[in-house]
Amino acid sequence: MRQGDRGRLARAGTLVMLVAGCAWHHVAWAQQTEASQVPSASSAPSGTVLQPEDPQVEDPLNIDPLAPLDQLPGMEVEWPEGGDIPVWPGEFAAEDVLPAETQAADASDSSTGDVVATDADDVRDGLATAAPPAETDDGALAEDAEGDRAARRAERQAEREARRAERQALREIDDGDVRYRVTVNFLPTEDLAELDQDAFRNRFQALSTLERLSDDDANLAQVNRRARDDNDLIDTMLRVYGFYDGEVRNSVARIPDQDRVQLTFDVNPGPIYRLSAIDLAGLDAVGVDVPAARAAFGMKVGDAANADRIVAGRLAVLTRLLETGFPFAQTGEPDLLVDHEARSGALTVPVTPGGQYRFGGVIAKDDGLFGSRHLERIARFDRGDIFQASEMDDLRRAILATGLVSTATLTPVAATDPVGNDPGTVDVQVETVAAPLRTIAGEVGYGTGEGYRAEVSWEHRNFFPPEGLVRARAVGGTQEQLINLVYRRNNFLKRDRVLTAQVLASNIDRDAFEARTFLVAASIERQTNLIFQKKWTWSLGAELVLSDERDSRARIVGGARRTFFIAALPTALTYDGTDSLLDPTRGFRLGGRLSPEYSLQSGSKGYVRIQIDGSYYQPVSDRIVMAGRVRLGSIVGANRFDIAPSRRFYAGGGGSVRGYGFQAIGPRDGNNDPIGGNGLAEVSIEARVRFGDFGVVPFFDAGNVYAGSTPDFSGIRYGAGIGVRYYSSFGPLRLDIGTPLNPQPGDSRIGVYISLGQAF
Repeated sequence: MRQGDRGRLARAGTLVMLVAGCAWHHVAWAQQTEASQVPSASSAPSGTVLQPEDPQVEDPLNIDPLAPLDQLPGMEVEWPEGGDIPVWPGEFAAEDVLPAETQAADASDSSTGDVVATDADDVRDGLATAAPPAETDDGALAEDAEGDRAARRAERQAEREARRAERQALREIDDGDVRYRVTVNFLPTEDLAELDQDAFRNRFQALSTLERLSDDDANLAQVNRRARDDNDLIDTMLRVYGFYDGEVRNSVARIPDQDRVQLTFDVNPGPIYRLSAIDLAGLDAVGVDVPAARAAFGMKVGDAANADRIVAGRLAVLTRLLETGFPFAQTGEPDLLVDHEARSGALTVPVTPGGQYRFGGVIAKDDGLFGSRHLERIARFDRGDIFQASEMDDLRRAILATGLVSTATLTPVAATDPVGNDPGTVDVQVETVAAPLRTIAGEVGYGTGEGYRAEVSWEHRNFFPPEGLVRARAVGGTQEQLINLVYRRNNFLKRDRVLTAQVLASNIDRDAFEARTFLVAASIERQTNLIFQKKWTWSLGAELVLSDERDSRARIVGGARRTFFIAALPTALTYDGTDSLLDPTRGFRLGGRLSPEYSLQSGSKGYVRIQIDGSYYQPVSDRIVMAGRVRLGSIVGANRFDIAPSRRFYAGGGGSVRGYGFQAIGPRDGNNDPIGGNGLAEVSIEARVRFGDFGVVPFFDAGNVYAGSTPDFSGIRYGAGIGVRYYSSFGPLRLDIGTPLNPQPGDSRIGVYISLGQAF
């Protein structure tokens, strides 16, 4: 026991004796008073009923509150006046007892969490107890003991002075707005290496009351309360990491030359407790691969009793069961029986597998949106497959990706029970909440060289159930007018297949050509989307085109329009290894398009259009992404003037070489209008710098169009500029301003481009 503790007990013993004496005298006085008020039975006349005399009770309304109290009879215990309290036998001398203010300061530094020292003025003095002199038979030893006591007294006096100065410094800044800095230190222990200190501190900062309220006004008392909360938090966190015998002490000190205080938590983790036994009770059921399930738990006897790992192991066992045919598996709350003497814990995790099952059918409860047959077509599992929870979740995400529902709930329902070693059967019940099926959308854009462009569309996503979309679209702009009707069937015959049929009528009047076109097309494809971004996509299609066209050369000489009948079989294959469809920051894309075409116009011509696109994205910091793009194109098999102007290659504009007008790069006629070509080469590089919801994008583009089918990379045109991005919830909005670095005659000095999504 510490000397201070013994001193406090001595004072407490003295007071107990005094109070006990007072209580004894009070009882004696009470008994004596009662006896005097009741007459003796032997002195009363015979036959008389004895009645106690009525006491003279003073009216409480007439009591003088300022009158002195009457002396209690029998209270003759004298209170010591001016003298020392007698020495209590068996305790220390008075000079060896910590002063009251030091005891209060010591108490403030204990592990209760209080960080604000108690002022000595608030502590009552004068109850110091005496103690017996040091026991020794040797005079020299007595002198040494006296010297040691003097040294301790001097040390305690220095501590008192330091605390007094610290309290004074704290008073000077305790103006109701105390600013502080929090530090967590770990004392070196044998098992400290098994504690990830950085992860511990990061977790503490995320949960700390001090950190959470650091911007709120607070006085020292409020800061003290927050520190007590964080003391408890650290103690709990130590147990999470397997340290069940840790200690936390905190202190507060003013930061020199600053109106802030330093709050320090000194953590002694103590020894780490280890698992002495692991019992996955109930795991031994029919069909369970017990060794694999135990391996999935990921912990063994002797590992630290880390609560995070225990919770993760429990989830891993449950996941293992759900993925191997146990749809109704459950795991109970882990139970850790801690043995503090052995510094270990026996762990029990109750497991209820619930029987093994295979997939049955899919039951649709969707009010006719899909139907069971269509949902079974979407599902990646077949009847008879061993149940896997991930396959059921995949079906749920595929249903959401259709855009026809806002929520989808899938529940396994037992159809037949397991018999012996034979698994049972579960059906998957699908309940959905329909989303709005109709949408009206609009889009407005502007580009140098192509002018203004506005688009409006209406669609019904389940016009022909299931998933039969009908969309009507109209475009009006400076150089383009268009009407388009589209029918689209998602998940056609198989998951991720899209059947599309469309008719289109358009009128285009650009510097390069004029065209009035009617198109009928159909395609089947594997398509990506914002919810389900896919690695591989492809498409196969067929087009019939009737187009009345005239290029810029024919306009110069007053030539007549030419009518083209074109049949084409366009195909495409794309790999997408990026992390986002609209705003990629990492990875690459590579795609190719091949379109054999047959054209009838004053004879017949057959040719093949080939185009290859590649892009790459690499983050160089948390806010900067470098992006690059390459495009190569070639038309093989026909002279460019035998090809309809609308089917040739052009370059320039917001999705090509910025700084130049739309389709303005390449060979030109005598009127300085572009005429297109059979070869194409483009390259772009840009730095995407993001600041919260906004970004800045400096860019550099280059490219050209060639008369021949093979690009020779001569006459490259360069453009550069800067763009601004606003990152909305549905994708970045883009504004780019560029200028041509080596313009051709007639090119504008500035190009402005506004659109949705990145340039590439």
